[in-house]
Amino acid sequence: MGDRVRAFRKNVKVTKPRFDASLVYLTKRFMELVKDAPDGILDLNQVARTLAVRKRRVYDITNVLDGISLIQKRSKNHIQWVGTDLNEREFSLPDQQKLKDELSDLSAMEEALDDLIKDCAHQLFELTTSKENAKFAYVTYHDIRGIEALHEQIVVVIKAPEETKLEVPTPKESRIQIHLRSTKGPIEVYLCDVGPKDESQSENTSTGSTKDENSETSTVQESTAVQE
Repeated sequence: MGDRVRAFRKNVKVTKPRFDASLVYLTKRFMELVKDAPDGILDLNQVARTLAVRKRRVYDITNVLDGISLIQKRSKNHIQWVGTDLNEREFSLPDQQKLKDELSDLSAMEEALDDLIKDCAHQLFELTTSKENAKFAYVTYHDIRGIEALHEQIVVVIKAPEETKLEVPTPKESRIQIHLRSTKGPIEVYLCDVGPKDESQSENTSTGSTKDENSETSTVQESTAVQE
């Protein structure tokens, strides 16, 4: 019986676990050899024997490291590590604590900003859905004139119901078209010629109400305002 067991063991090939032969594992073993090698110089033939793998597996590792300039070839079968010193501690304890403190501060700031965004979103929702505030949902011509960036420009002001679709096709020559389409009510378009601010200008104009000499309600074909 003993002879049969010994013969069975002799004929059976014991395979290594799949992880042992993986490239990740071999790379970790390779880096351990680099760390212990004098001046970071390794004989690839010796590496293959030490790791008990074929040489092409070692080349899989060295090709990647060479591609990111962490090693350089000294000869056909020798490489040298040219990256940072592997024996140095990357961070001292004070540096680690400093990074932890910074991470904690950033996390606290992120949480505060998230709360602020949620609060602003809630306030905006309450503001826009309140019937009491609806009567104040307008902008006057004087408000538009007060925006310096719009001076000496023709401004198109649009008053439209929710879910109105606006499309601006590619401009042709010197003409620009604006297409508006609504299924929930009429669309009003105002053309405002915003010149230099004039304090004597009337302030009784608001979009959606009356107009003054510098503002006109437009239903021209150029704007193609459509109610379905």
